[in-house]
Amino acid sequence: MESVSFLSVDDKPISIGQAVRYLQASGKLGQFIGDVLRQYAIEQEIEKRVDITISPALTEQAIVDFRLKNQLTDPQIFQEWLTNNGTNYENFHASVAFGFKVEKLKAVITEPKLQEYFIERKIFLDRVVVSRIIVDNRELAEELQIQIEEGASFEQLAKEYSLADDRIVNGMMGPVSRGTMPDILRAAIDIASPGQVVGPIELEQRYGLFRLEQFLPASLEDTQLKQALQNELFEKWLAEKIQKLTVKLQVN
Repeated sequence: MESVSFLSVDDKPISIGQAVRYLQASGKLGQFIGDVLRQYAIEQEIEKRVDITISPALTEQAIVDFRLKNQLTDPQIFQEWLTNNGTNYENFHASVAFGFKVEKLKAVITEPKLQEYFIERKIFLDRVVVSRIIVDNRELAEELQIQIEEGASFEQLAKEYSLADDRIVNGMMGPVSRGTMPDILRAAIDIASPGQVVGPIELEQRYGLFRLEQFLPASLEDTQLKQALQNELFEKWLAEKIQKLTVKLQVN
């Protein structure tokens, strides 16, 4: 194995053993092995399952779409592209088909667990848009609260008094995950209505007034979010699969 040629550079062969040493010296051997194990685990799972079937027409259409998008409709130009990318049509076709199989596997693996996982993560996925005024003493915070109740502009007071950097944008923090908010603030915001100001609330020896602008509840109908959760679940499943593998490095 040590002497088996892996590739050549300037017509000088590099053995598999040398390649492994180079990877080890660069600190990338672990990542390389991890990528190999990942591919192995996925392929093994796809091979043994009967619920992972892909229509050949789907692969063919995907290749047609790819060639149209990348201006590779001319057969000669497409062949040049394949050569330049170190592949041929057979391998390219197999790669596209494999990609669809992985997505099908991901859906099959994650679908039964997705709703439960979404509920577990919902507190972090739900977001709120909040504006704030942060000051260094309770008395000032209470005075500003009174002024707001009497009709003063929250935005103007944020610009004049807030110690937070977002004062330059009228105190608006932007979308914030509910799960990352301090418990005392989240509890107050959860029962507030849009436009309502809550506080003063003490946070890290400062005092804040917070105005709820908008709730942004998470939903599995959000395709992008659903895909992100599927990816997370699939990676957890895959990590568990890889951990159960018995791996031996066969190169000295």
